[in-house]
Amino acid sequence: MIRLFNQYVAVKSILLVMLESLIVGLSLVAAAGLRFWNNPSDFESFVSSQFFPLQAVVVVVMVQLCFYYNNLYNFHLLRRRYEQLISLGESMGQACVLLGILYFLAPSLMLGRGVFLIGVVLGSTCIVASRTALDSKWYTAALKQRILILGAGKLAGTVAMQLTSRPDLNLSIVGFLQAGINSNESTPANPLYKVLGSIPDLTSIGHATETEKIIVALEERRQVLPVRELVRLRMEGIIVEDAQTTMSALSGRVWLDTVHPSWFVFSDGFRRSRTAQIIKRISDMVCGIAGLILSLPIMALVALAVRLDSKGPIVYRQRRVGLRGRCFNVLKFRSMCVDAERDTGAQWASADDLRITRVGGFLRKFRFDELPQFINVIRGDMSFVGPRPERPEFVEELRKEIPYYDERHTVRPGITGWAQVQYEYGASVEAACRKLEYDLFYLKNMSIFFDALIIFRTVRTILSGHGGR
Repeated sequence: MIRLFNQYVAVKSILLVMLESLIVGLSLVAAAGLRFWNNPSDFESFVSSQFFPLQAVVVVVMVQLCFYYNNLYNFHLLRRRYEQLISLGESMGQACVLLGILYFLAPSLMLGRGVFLIGVVLGSTCIVASRTALDSKWYTAALKQRILILGAGKLAGTVAMQLTSRPDLNLSIVGFLQAGINSNESTPANPLYKVLGSIPDLTSIGHATETEKIIVALEERRQVLPVRELVRLRMEGIIVEDAQTTMSALSGRVWLDTVHPSWFVFSDGFRRSRTAQIIKRISDMVCGIAGLILSLPIMALVALAVRLDSKGPIVYRQRRVGLRGRCFNVLKFRSMCVDAERDTGAQWASADDLRITRVGGFLRKFRFDELPQFINVIRGDMSFVGPRPERPEFVEELRKEIPYYDERHTVRPGITGWAQVQYEYGASVEAACRKLEYDLFYLKNMSIFFDALIIFRTVRTILSGHGGR
Protein backbone atom coordinates (compact mmCIF):
# COMPACT_ATOMS: atom_id res chain seq x y z
CA MET A 1 0.00 0.00 0.00
CA ILE A 2 1.07 3.59 -0.54
CA ARG A 3 0.03 6.94 0.92
CA LEU A 4 -1.72 9.65 -1.05
CA PHE A 5 -2.74 12.81 0.86
CA ASN A 6 -1.81 10.87 4.03
CA GLN A 7 -4.36 8.17 3.25
CA TYR A 8 -3.62 4.56 2.47
CA VAL A 9 -4.34 3.69 -1.15
CA ALA A 10 -4.30 0.16 -2.52
CA VAL A 11 -1.41 -0.61 -4.87
CA LYS A 12 -3.91 -2.52 -7.01
CA SER A 13 -5.86 0.69 -7.65
CA ILE A 14 -2.77 2.60 -8.78
CA LEU A 15 -1.63 -0.33 -10.90
CA LEU A 16 -5.01 -0.59 -12.63
CA VAL A 17 -5.17 3.14 -13.36
CA MET A 18 -1.81 2.97 -15.14
CA LEU A 19 -2.53 -0.37 -16.83
CA GLU A 20 -5.96 0.60 -18.14
CA SER A 21 -4.74 3.99 -19.33
CA LEU A 22 -2.09 2.14 -21.32
CA ILE A 23 -4.66 -0.36 -22.61
CA VAL A 24 -6.99 2.37 -23.87
CA GLY A 25 -4.12 4.22 -25.56
CA LEU A 26 -2.72 1.10 -27.22
CA SER A 27 -6.23 0.02 -28.26
CA LEU A 28 -6.57 3.22 -30.27
CA VAL A 29 -3.27 2.53 -32.00
CA ALA A 30 -4.31 -1.08 -32.65
CA ALA A 31 -7.69 0.15 -33.92
CA ALA A 32 -5.92 2.36 -36.44
CA GLY A 33 -3.83 -0.65 -37.49
CA LEU A 34 -6.95 -2.74 -38.08
CA ARG A 35 -8.70 0.08 -39.87
CA PHE A 36 -5.79 0.56 -42.30
CA TRP A 37 -4.45 -3.01 -42.30
CA ASN A 38 -4.22 -3.08 -46.09
CA ASN A 39 -2.73 0.40 -46.42
CA PRO A 40 0.36 0.91 -44.20
CA SER A 41 1.00 4.44 -45.49
CA ASP A 42 -2.45 5.63 -44.34
CA PHE A 43 -1.86 4.03 -40.94
CA GLU A 44 1.49 5.74 -40.56
CA SER A 45 0.12 9.14 -41.57
CA PHE A 46 -2.86 8.71 -39.20
CA VAL A 47 -0.86 7.87 -36.05
CA SER A 48 1.90 10.38 -36.88
CA SER A 49 -0.59 13.22 -37.23
CA GLN A 50 0.00 16.11 -34.85
CA PHE A 51 -3.57 15.72 -33.54
CA PHE A 52 -3.47 11.97 -32.78
CA PRO A 53 -1.60 12.15 -29.40
CA LEU A 54 -4.02 14.80 -28.10
CA GLN A 55 -7.03 12.87 -29.43
CA ALA A 56 -5.83 9.70 -27.71
CA VAL A 57 -5.14 11.51 -24.41
CA VAL A 58 -8.66 12.99 -24.45
CA VAL A 59 -10.17 9.50 -24.84
CA VAL A 60 -7.97 8.07 -22.05
CA VAL A 61 -8.83 10.91 -19.64
CA MET A 62 -12.56 10.67 -20.36
CA VAL A 63 -12.60 6.90 -19.85
CA GLN A 64 -10.64 7.23 -16.59
CA LEU A 65 -13.01 9.90 -15.30
CA CYS A 66 -16.01 7.68 -15.95
CA PHE A 67 -14.27 4.71 -14.30
CA TYR A 68 -13.51 6.85 -11.25
CA TYR A 69 -17.04 8.24 -10.90
CA ASN A 70 -18.42 4.69 -11.10
CA ASN A 71 -16.10 3.55 -8.27
CA LEU A 72 -14.24 1.07 -10.46
CA TYR A 73 -10.99 1.84 -8.61
CA ASN A 74 -12.53 1.70 -5.14
CA PHE A 75 -11.85 -1.87 -4.07
CA HIS A 76 -12.99 -1.06 -0.57
CA LEU A 77 -16.47 -1.57 -2.04
CA LEU A 78 -16.81 -5.30 -2.52
CA ARG A 79 -18.86 -6.14 -5.59
CA ARG A 80 -19.67 -9.30 -7.51
CA ARG A 81 -18.08 -9.94 -10.87
CA TYR A 82 -21.28 -9.28 -12.83
CA GLU A 83 -21.72 -5.96 -10.99
CA GLN A 84 -18.21 -4.94 -12.01
CA LEU A 85 -18.97 -5.87 -15.63
CA ILE A 86 -22.17 -3.80 -15.56
CA SER A 87 -20.24 -0.82 -14.13
CA LEU A 88 -17.57 -1.25 -16.82
CA GLY A 89 -20.23 -1.25 -19.54
CA GLU A 90 -21.96 1.80 -18.06
CA SER A 91 -18.65 3.64 -17.76
CA MET A 92 -17.68 2.99 -21.38
CA GLY A 93 -21.17 4.05 -22.51
CA GLN A 94 -20.96 7.27 -20.50
CA ALA A 95 -17.50 7.97 -21.90
CA CYS A 96 -18.83 7.55 -25.46
CA VAL A 97 -21.72 9.96 -24.79
CA LEU A 98 -19.45 12.59 -23.21
CA LEU A 99 -16.90 12.23 -26.01
CA GLY A 100 -19.71 12.61 -28.56
CA ILE A 101 -20.70 15.92 -26.94
CA LEU A 102 -17.06 17.00 -26.84
CA TYR A 103 -16.56 16.09 -30.51
CA PHE A 104 -19.62 18.17 -31.42
CA LEU A 105 -18.12 21.18 -29.61
CA ALA A 106 -14.53 20.58 -30.79
CA PRO A 107 -14.51 18.53 -34.03
CA SER A 108 -10.70 18.62 -34.26
CA LEU A 109 -10.47 16.25 -31.25
CA MET A 110 -12.53 13.55 -32.97
CA LEU A 111 -10.94 10.22 -33.93
CA GLY A 112 -12.54 9.59 -37.28
CA ARG A 113 -12.71 6.93 -39.97
CA GLY A 114 -14.02 4.20 -37.62
CA VAL A 115 -10.93 4.17 -35.40
CA PHE A 116 -12.83 5.35 -32.32
CA LEU A 117 -15.49 2.60 -32.50
CA ILE A 118 -12.93 -0.15 -33.09
CA GLY A 119 -10.80 1.23 -30.25
CA VAL A 120 -13.74 1.20 -27.81
CA VAL A 121 -14.48 -2.46 -28.60
CA LEU A 122 -10.82 -3.49 -28.31
CA GLY A 123 -10.27 -1.47 -25.14
CA SER A 124 -13.38 -2.81 -23.42
CA THR A 125 -12.46 -6.41 -24.25
CA CYS A 126 -8.87 -6.03 -23.03
CA ILE A 127 -9.92 -4.24 -19.83
CA VAL A 128 -12.40 -6.99 -18.94
CA ALA A 129 -9.74 -9.65 -19.63
CA SER A 130 -7.05 -7.85 -17.63
CA ARG A 131 -9.33 -7.27 -14.65
CA THR A 132 -10.46 -10.90 -14.65
CA ALA A 133 -6.87 -12.12 -14.72
CA LEU A 134 -5.71 -9.66 -12.06
CA ASP A 135 -8.63 -10.38 -9.72
CA SER A 136 -7.99 -14.13 -9.89
CA LYS A 137 -4.32 -13.85 -8.97
CA TRP A 138 -3.93 -10.65 -6.97
CA TYR A 139 -4.74 -11.70 -3.40
CA THR A 140 -2.71 -14.91 -3.67
CA ALA A 141 0.29 -13.60 -5.63
CA ALA A 142 0.66 -10.09 -4.21
CA LEU A 143 2.97 -9.75 -1.21
CA LYS A 144 1.21 -8.91 2.05
CA GLN A 145 2.68 -6.39 4.47
CA ARG A 146 3.15 -8.12 7.81
CA ILE A 147 1.99 -6.00 10.77
CA LEU A 148 2.61 -6.49 14.49
CA ILE A 149 0.37 -4.54 16.87
CA LEU A 150 2.05 -3.39 20.07
CA GLY A 151 -0.77 -3.55 22.62
CA ALA A 152 -3.62 -5.94 23.34
CA GLY A 153 -6.42 -3.78 24.70
CA LYS A 154 -9.38 -1.93 23.29
CA LEU A 155 -7.29 0.45 21.18
CA ALA A 156 -5.35 -2.46 19.66
CA GLY A 157 -8.60 -4.22 18.85
CA THR A 158 -9.94 -1.09 17.14
CA VAL A 159 -6.78 -0.85 15.03
CA ALA A 160 -7.09 -4.51 14.02
CA MET A 161 -10.74 -4.00 13.11
CA GLN A 162 -9.85 -1.04 10.87
CA LEU A 163 -7.04 -2.97 9.20
CA THR A 164 -9.21 -6.01 8.49
CA SER A 165 -11.92 -3.75 7.03
CA ARG A 166 -9.54 -2.89 4.19
CA PRO A 167 -8.80 -6.15 2.33
CA ASP A 168 -7.84 -4.06 -0.70
CA LEU A 169 -4.62 -2.99 1.07
CA ASN A 170 -3.26 -6.57 1.23
CA LEU A 171 -2.24 -6.50 4.89
CA SER A 172 -1.49 -9.37 7.24
CA ILE A 173 -1.71 -8.96 11.03
CA VAL A 174 0.74 -11.39 12.63
CA GLY A 175 -0.61 -10.79 16.15
CA PHE A 176 -0.54 -8.63 19.29
CA LEU A 177 1.99 -7.94 22.02
CA GLN A 178 0.49 -7.21 25.42
CA ALA A 179 1.93 -4.48 27.61
CA GLY A 180 2.48 -6.68 30.66
CA ILE A 181 0.96 -7.54 34.00
CA ASN A 182 1.20 -3.96 35.27
CA SER A 183 -0.71 -2.45 32.35
CA ASN A 184 -4.35 -1.35 32.35
CA GLU A 185 -5.27 -3.25 29.18
CA SER A 186 -8.30 -5.05 30.50
CA THR A 187 -10.30 -5.29 27.27
CA PRO A 188 -9.27 -8.22 25.06
CA ALA A 189 -8.00 -7.44 21.57
CA ASN A 190 -9.49 -8.77 18.32
CA PRO A 191 -10.12 -12.52 18.85
CA LEU A 192 -9.15 -13.27 15.23
CA TYR A 193 -5.49 -12.74 16.12
CA LYS A 194 -3.55 -14.16 19.02
CA VAL A 195 -1.34 -12.50 21.61
CA LEU A 196 2.19 -13.62 20.75
CA GLY A 197 3.87 -12.40 23.90
CA SER A 198 4.65 -9.27 25.87
CA ILE A 199 6.75 -6.16 25.33
CA PRO A 200 10.09 -7.70 26.47
CA ASP A 201 9.73 -10.15 23.57
CA LEU A 202 9.32 -7.38 20.96
CA THR A 203 12.68 -7.79 19.19
CA SER A 204 12.63 -11.58 19.05
CA ILE A 205 9.00 -11.81 17.95
CA GLY A 206 9.49 -9.04 15.40
CA HIS A 207 12.35 -11.02 13.80
CA ALA A 208 10.61 -14.39 14.07
CA THR A 209 7.42 -13.16 12.39
CA GLU A 210 9.32 -11.15 9.73
CA THR A 211 7.36 -8.08 10.76
CA GLU A 212 7.52 -5.15 8.33
CA LYS A 213 5.49 -2.66 10.35
CA ILE A 214 4.81 -2.14 14.07
CA ILE A 215 1.75 -0.17 15.16
CA VAL A 216 1.96 1.18 18.71
CA ALA A 217 -1.53 0.84 20.19
CA LEU A 218 -0.84 0.97 23.93
CA GLU A 219 -3.53 2.30 26.24
CA GLU A 220 -0.85 3.90 28.43
CA ARG A 221 2.72 4.48 27.23
CA ARG A 222 4.38 5.83 30.37
CA GLN A 223 6.97 3.39 31.77
CA VAL A 224 5.73 0.82 29.24
CA LEU A 225 6.83 1.97 25.77
CA PRO A 226 9.98 0.01 24.72
CA VAL A 227 11.80 2.99 23.19
CA ARG A 228 15.21 1.32 22.84
CA GLU A 229 13.81 -1.76 21.09
CA LEU A 230 11.63 0.33 18.77
CA VAL A 231 14.62 2.50 17.81
CA ARG A 232 16.68 -0.60 17.02
CA LEU A 233 13.93 -2.14 14.90
CA ARG A 234 13.36 1.20 13.18
CA MET A 235 17.06 1.31 12.26
CA GLU A 236 16.64 -2.17 10.74
CA GLY A 237 14.04 -0.79 8.32
CA ILE A 238 10.85 -1.80 10.14
CA ILE A 239 8.19 0.92 10.00
CA VAL A 240 6.95 2.14 13.41
CA GLU A 241 3.68 4.08 13.55
CA ASP A 242 1.28 5.11 16.31
CA ALA A 243 -2.31 3.84 16.29
CA GLN A 244 -3.90 7.26 15.79
CA THR A 245 -1.88 7.93 12.64
CA THR A 246 -2.72 4.49 11.25
CA MET A 247 -6.46 4.84 11.84
CA SER A 248 -6.41 8.35 10.41
CA ALA A 249 -4.74 7.13 7.22
CA LEU A 250 -7.15 4.19 6.93
CA SER A 251 -10.37 6.13 7.45
CA GLY A 252 -9.55 9.71 6.42
CA ARG A 253 -10.57 11.13 9.79
CA VAL A 254 -9.10 11.85 13.23
CA TRP A 255 -10.58 9.54 15.86
CA LEU A 256 -11.39 11.90 18.73
CA ASP A 257 -12.20 9.10 21.18
CA THR A 258 -8.64 7.70 20.92
CA VAL A 259 -6.43 10.71 20.17
CA HIS A 260 -4.36 12.47 22.84
CA PRO A 261 -3.64 16.24 22.83
CA SER A 262 0.07 15.48 22.32
CA TRP A 263 -0.77 13.90 18.96
CA PHE A 264 -1.91 17.27 17.62
CA VAL A 265 1.30 18.87 18.91
CA PHE A 266 3.87 16.35 17.67
CA SER A 267 2.29 14.68 14.62
CA ASP A 268 3.21 15.78 11.14
CA GLY A 269 0.90 18.22 9.33
CA PHE A 270 -1.19 21.27 10.28
CA ARG A 271 1.11 23.48 8.17
CA ARG A 272 -0.10 26.97 7.19
CA SER A 273 2.68 28.73 5.33
CA ARG A 274 2.10 32.30 4.18
CA THR A 275 2.76 31.28 0.58
CA ALA A 276 0.20 28.46 0.70
CA GLN A 277 -2.43 30.82 2.16
CA ILE A 278 -1.84 33.37 -0.62
CA ILE A 279 -2.07 30.68 -3.30
CA LYS A 280 -5.27 29.33 -1.75
CA ARG A 281 -6.85 32.78 -1.67
CA ILE A 282 -5.90 33.44 -5.31
CA SER A 283 -7.32 30.08 -6.38
CA ASP A 284 -10.50 30.85 -4.38
CA MET A 285 -10.91 34.13 -6.23
CA VAL A 286 -10.36 32.48 -9.62
CA CYS A 287 -12.74 29.60 -8.85
CA GLY A 288 -15.31 31.94 -7.30
CA ILE A 289 -15.40 34.31 -10.27
CA ALA A 290 -15.36 31.47 -12.81
CA GLY A 291 -18.05 29.57 -10.90
CA LEU A 292 -20.26 32.65 -10.64
CA ILE A 293 -19.99 33.41 -14.37
CA LEU A 294 -20.52 29.81 -15.51
CA SER A 295 -23.45 29.23 -13.15
CA LEU A 296 -25.35 32.43 -14.03
CA PRO A 297 -27.70 30.67 -16.50
CA ILE A 298 -28.46 27.94 -13.94
CA MET A 299 -28.92 30.53 -11.19
CA ALA A 300 -31.41 32.42 -13.36
CA LEU A 301 -33.49 29.25 -13.83
CA VAL A 302 -33.26 28.41 -10.11
CA ALA A 303 -34.34 31.93 -9.15
CA LEU A 304 -37.36 31.66 -11.45
CA ALA A 305 -38.28 28.25 -10.01
CA VAL A 306 -38.04 29.53 -6.42
CA ARG A 307 -40.18 32.55 -7.26
CA LEU A 308 -42.89 30.45 -8.95
CA ASP A 309 -42.90 27.75 -6.26
CA SER A 310 -43.62 29.79 -3.13
CA LYS A 311 -43.87 33.30 -1.78
CA GLY A 312 -40.88 34.97 -0.19
CA PRO A 313 -37.38 36.17 -1.06
CA ILE A 314 -35.41 34.27 -3.70
CA VAL A 315 -32.06 34.52 -1.89
CA TYR A 316 -31.91 33.71 1.81
CA ARG A 317 -29.30 35.15 4.19
CA GLN A 318 -28.35 33.16 7.25
CA ARG A 319 -25.80 33.88 10.00
CA ARG A 320 -22.88 31.46 10.08
CA VAL A 321 -19.63 31.28 12.04
CA GLY A 322 -16.51 31.77 9.93
CA LEU A 323 -12.79 32.37 10.27
CA ARG A 324 -11.64 32.97 13.87
CA GLY A 325 -15.24 32.74 15.08
CA ARG A 326 -16.44 35.83 13.23
CA CYS A 327 -20.03 35.68 11.97
CA PHE A 328 -21.09 36.47 8.41
CA ASN A 329 -24.20 36.13 6.25
CA VAL A 330 -24.10 33.09 3.99
CA LEU A 331 -26.13 33.40 0.78
CA LYS A 332 -28.41 30.59 -0.38
CA PHE A 333 -31.38 30.16 -2.65
CA ARG A 334 -34.38 29.84 -0.37
CA SER A 335 -35.37 26.19 -0.06
CA MET A 336 -37.74 26.45 2.90
CA CYS A 337 -41.00 28.24 3.46
CA VAL A 338 -40.89 31.77 4.89
CA ASP A 339 -40.55 31.99 8.71
CA ALA A 340 -39.77 28.25 8.88
CA GLU A 341 -38.30 28.61 12.38
CA ARG A 342 -40.65 31.23 13.79
CA ASP A 343 -42.22 28.84 16.31
CA THR A 344 -39.40 26.34 16.84
CA GLY A 345 -36.23 28.43 16.78
CA ALA A 346 -33.00 27.20 15.16
CA GLN A 347 -33.02 23.50 14.33
CA TRP A 348 -31.23 21.12 11.99
CA ALA A 349 -32.88 19.97 8.80
CA SER A 350 -34.18 16.41 8.94
CA ALA A 351 -35.32 13.75 6.51
CA ASP A 352 -38.73 14.63 5.01
CA ASP A 353 -38.54 18.05 6.65
CA LEU A 354 -41.95 19.70 6.21
CA ARG A 355 -40.36 23.16 6.07
CA ILE A 356 -38.68 22.38 2.73
CA THR A 357 -40.59 23.48 -0.37
CA ARG A 358 -41.15 21.30 -3.42
CA VAL A 359 -38.43 23.05 -5.42
CA GLY A 360 -36.28 23.31 -2.29
CA GLY A 361 -35.99 19.53 -1.97
CA PHE A 362 -34.56 19.28 -5.48
CA LEU A 363 -32.22 22.23 -4.93
CA ARG A 364 -30.82 20.80 -1.70
CA LYS A 365 -30.34 17.32 -3.17
CA PHE A 366 -28.15 18.59 -6.00
CA ARG A 367 -26.65 21.56 -4.08
CA PHE A 368 -28.15 24.19 -6.40
CA ASP A 369 -29.26 26.18 -3.34
CA GLU A 370 -25.60 26.90 -2.53
CA LEU A 371 -24.66 28.51 -5.86
CA PRO A 372 -24.92 32.11 -4.49
CA GLN A 373 -22.07 31.25 -2.12
CA PHE A 374 -19.65 31.99 -4.96
CA ILE A 375 -20.28 35.60 -3.89
CA ASN A 376 -19.24 34.72 -0.32
CA VAL A 377 -16.02 33.25 -1.71
CA ILE A 378 -15.27 36.39 -3.73
CA ARG A 379 -15.97 38.57 -0.68
CA GLY A 380 -13.54 36.53 1.43
CA ASP A 381 -16.15 35.20 3.87
CA MET A 382 -15.61 31.65 2.61
CA SER A 383 -13.13 29.51 0.73
CA PHE A 384 -13.97 27.13 -2.08
CA VAL A 385 -12.86 24.18 0.08
CA GLY A 386 -12.98 24.06 3.86
CA PRO A 387 -15.15 23.01 6.81
CA ARG A 388 -18.80 23.89 6.23
CA PRO A 389 -19.84 26.93 8.31
CA GLU A 390 -22.32 26.28 11.10
CA ARG A 391 -24.95 28.51 12.68
CA PRO A 392 -23.97 30.39 15.87
CA GLU A 393 -26.77 28.74 17.86
CA PHE A 394 -25.41 25.29 17.07
CA VAL A 395 -21.76 26.31 17.54
CA GLU A 396 -22.45 27.36 21.12
CA GLU A 397 -23.91 23.95 21.84
CA LEU A 398 -21.32 21.92 19.94
CA ARG A 399 -18.25 23.59 21.42
CA LYS A 400 -19.50 22.52 24.87
CA GLU A 401 -20.12 18.94 23.80
CA ILE A 402 -17.22 18.22 21.42
CA PRO A 403 -13.52 18.70 22.19
CA TYR A 404 -11.44 20.67 19.65
CA TYR A 405 -14.60 21.92 17.92
CA ASP A 406 -13.34 25.51 17.69
CA GLU A 407 -10.23 24.36 15.78
CA ARG A 408 -12.32 24.16 12.61
CA HIS A 409 -12.60 27.96 12.77
CA THR A 410 -8.84 28.41 12.23
CA VAL A 411 -9.46 28.43 8.44
CA ARG A 412 -12.13 29.95 6.23
CA PRO A 413 -15.24 27.76 5.89
CA GLY A 414 -15.89 26.27 2.47
CA ILE A 415 -18.64 25.71 -0.07
CA THR A 416 -17.57 22.08 0.02
CA GLY A 417 -15.26 20.14 2.29
CA TRP A 418 -13.72 16.78 3.15
CA ALA A 419 -16.54 16.00 5.60
CA GLN A 420 -19.16 16.72 2.93
CA VAL A 421 -17.72 14.21 0.44
CA GLN A 422 -16.92 11.56 3.05
CA TYR A 423 -19.91 11.66 5.38
CA GLU A 424 -23.63 11.93 4.76
CA TYR A 425 -25.69 14.82 6.10
CA GLY A 426 -26.09 14.65 9.88
CA ALA A 427 -28.42 16.51 12.22
CA SER A 428 -27.18 15.63 15.70
CA VAL A 429 -24.27 16.19 18.05
CA GLU A 430 -22.96 12.72 17.21
CA ALA A 431 -23.00 13.50 13.48
CA ALA A 432 -21.32 16.87 14.12
CA CYS A 433 -18.59 15.06 16.05
CA ARG A 434 -17.98 12.65 13.19
CA LYS A 435 -17.87 15.49 10.67
CA LEU A 436 -15.39 17.34 12.90
CA GLU A 437 -13.12 14.29 12.71
CA TYR A 438 -13.05 14.64 8.93
CA ASP A 439 -12.54 18.41 9.22
CA LEU A 440 -9.55 17.87 11.52
CA PHE A 441 -8.08 15.44 9.00
CA TYR A 442 -8.45 18.15 6.35
CA LEU A 443 -6.78 20.74 8.61
CA LYS A 444 -3.90 18.35 9.16
CA ASN A 445 -3.35 17.63 5.47
CA MET A 446 -4.71 20.70 3.67
CA SER A 447 -3.00 21.62 0.42
CA ILE A 448 -3.92 22.84 -3.04
CA PHE A 449 -3.77 19.29 -4.37
CA PHE A 450 -5.99 17.98 -1.57
CA ASP A 451 -8.46 20.77 -2.35
CA ALA A 452 -8.46 19.67 -6.01
CA LEU A 453 -9.26 16.09 -4.93
CA ILE A 454 -12.15 17.31 -2.76
CA ILE A 455 -13.59 19.36 -5.64
CA PHE A 456 -13.22 16.32 -7.88
CA ARG A 457 -15.17 14.18 -5.41
CA THR A 458 -17.73 16.93 -4.86
CA VAL A 459 -18.69 16.69 -8.53
CA ARG A 460 -19.40 12.98 -8.04
CA THR A 461 -21.43 13.70 -4.90
CA ILE A 462 -23.52 16.31 -6.73
CA LEU A 463 -24.11 14.07 -9.74
CA SER A 464 -25.25 11.22 -7.49
CA GLY A 465 -27.44 13.51 -5.36
CA HIS A 466 -26.08 11.96 -2.13
CA GLY A 467 -25.70 13.78 1.14
CA GLY A 468 -28.07 16.70 0.64
CA ARG A 469 -30.98 17.42 2.90
